[in-house]
Amino acid sequence: MRSIYSKLALTSIGIILVSALLGFYIANAYYHESIKPLNDEKNVRIAQAMTAFLEEHGEVQLDSYLANVAAVGYQICLVDGNGAERYFGAAFKDKRLDEPIKRRVLAGEVYHGMREFPKKTFMTGFFANELRNTIGAPFTYNGTPHAIFIRPDIKLLFSEIHTLLGWMIAIMLVVSIALVIVSSKFLVSPIVKLTEATREVKNGRFAVKLDITRNDEIGVLARSFEEMSMRLSQLDAMRTEFVSNVSHDFQSPLLNIQGYTQLLAQEGLSAEERAQYIAVIREETDRLSLLTKQLLLLTSLDKEESYCRPERFELGRQMTELVRKSLWLLEEKGLALTYTIPDVSFYGDPALLYNVWENLLTNAIKYNKENGTITIVLTDEPARVVVEFRDTGIGMTDQEAKRVFDRFYRADASRSRAIPGTGLGLSIVSRIVELHRGTIAVSSRPGEGTSFVVTLPKKD
Repeated sequence: MRSIYSKLALTSIGIILVSALLGFYIANAYYHESIKPLNDEKNVRIAQAMTAFLEEHGEVQLDSYLANVAAVGYQICLVDGNGAERYFGAAFKDKRLDEPIKRRVLAGEVYHGMREFPKKTFMTGFFANELRNTIGAPFTYNGTPHAIFIRPDIKLLFSEIHTLLGWMIAIMLVVSIALVIVSSKFLVSPIVKLTEATREVKNGRFAVKLDITRNDEIGVLARSFEEMSMRLSQLDAMRTEFVSNVSHDFQSPLLNIQGYTQLLAQEGLSAEERAQYIAVIREETDRLSLLTKQLLLLTSLDKEESYCRPERFELGRQMTELVRKSLWLLEEKGLALTYTIPDVSFYGDPALLYNVWENLLTNAIKYNKENGTITIVLTDEPARVVVEFRDTGIGMTDQEAKRVFDRFYRADASRSRAIPGTGLGLSIVSRIVELHRGTIAVSSRPGEGTSFVVTLPKKD
């Protein structure tokens, strides 16, 4: 299998060669269609000027004159009235010329050999050193008809240019191919680094740092890959912590159930001890059941947004009903509740949102101080609804507040000593709010209380 480097280099070299070939054929076609007729016309004028001069100046030595003209860059064939040929300048490579052509020129016709030269590649009408690739013009010298056939001596006029053009084209090709190879290596190098980094990530090593500082699409891809690997590293750490927490949260009640079951098997237990052990087993069973339900709910919420089934319902009435059902818990702990809950119609999933309010109220009760207060405020705004749960509880540090929505995260032991929890409630709250395209913010100070603010956008 070829590497992308070899493919890119070979493709670029192929493009250069095809472009050069295509350019050559286009130039060749342009020569035959446009330049060759103009070249023929120009040389006809030169030949006619020469013949006109010879006819006007019969005293000029013909051979001497033609030799001087040939010396400045022309190949000349002179045909006299008897058909005899004399040549001046560089020799023709091919001296064949049909006799009828010579006779027509001697009879006064101009021969357009350059214009009518066969169309071939390599611009042969310009470079072909053949007698038939000439201009023929008639003239009379000292009363005798003559014909002169001329063409530019390409070798004499353009030998240096030929060499220069040849070297220039060769150097251009070599330099172009070399630059293609170097630039292909430069372009492919980041991709090679990305490939190596991908292997590292595949093998579970997420601490990948790519030394790519480019600002093009590959640079954007490299930075996105680094962000992805960092996110995967965080997710892997969260997964490890999640498994550890799940194992711990399941193991603890199971060990308690196992221990108290063994105690129940002992003989001589009093009825009071037996009832106490059964109560502990029932409490741990309820805890396991709650943990399982919350894990299933969180998994369902993570899996697909279709779990959310929105409809229009009375949000104010729902929250008021929740407060009414929780009065006994408030009285049991001696807490004072104040609330402002107007009638608000909202489009969302009533079952999921009830879970949000229930979790926030339960936390406000659970972590409040004795004889503390809880405040609930529902604000109806034109484009959104804002719900705030504020308590005067034990509060949290800034570090704890930042992680409060992490799964299985619990603050210090003082926050969970009163009523044990699973550490999943606020994770569920955060996910439900996210499914409703809303936000949840927390502010807290140790010893002074905590405030949760949920903002939900309205939908028509």
